Amino acid sequence: MRFRIAIVIGILLAFATASGAAEETPLLAHSPTVSKTLVVFAYGGYLWSVPREGGDARQLTTGGHEGLPVFSPDGKWIAFTAMYDGNADVFVMPSEGGEPRRLTWHPAADIAVGWTPDGKRILFHSAREAYADFDRLYTVASEGPERIRTTGIRCGSATPYISFPTATGR
Repeated sequence: MRFRIAIVIGILLAFATASGAAEETPLLAHSPTVSKTLVVFAYGGYLWSVPREGGDARQLTTGGHEGLPVFSPDGKWIAFTAMYDGNADVFVMPSEGGEPRRLTWHPAADIAVGWTPDGKRILFHSAREAYADFDRLYTVASEGPERIRTTGIRCGSATPYISFPTATGR
């Protein structure tokens, strides 16, 4: 009899724990970036923003699968990687939301990773000129399409080869 009571209590505790866990399901938000006033993160394939002090999240994008947001140094712009046409490219949009502007069009995946300190160029990595499975770092102007510059740094290298772009961008 005691064994049956123990089993019933165990089952009731299991159901109580399961129902409590269902109420506390974690939000699978990822890739947060922080400015002076906002936190932007990826959730459900879209970008969302929330005030740094807390509050309700607001959806910023709706058109595809967006992620990896990065604030510009002044916090006015967000660079991110998105797949609108089946290929990962770099996009930029105002931090308060708006129409994303595409900056890269290469068949290789272009992944946004940061900004130059002056906020004029976006840093991204890509396998567009890769060999031996090393991506390279590139920059593209945040104002729109322009010749893409290579940084000369190979991603994944323990001791990267570094060269600085010349006046021609190479």
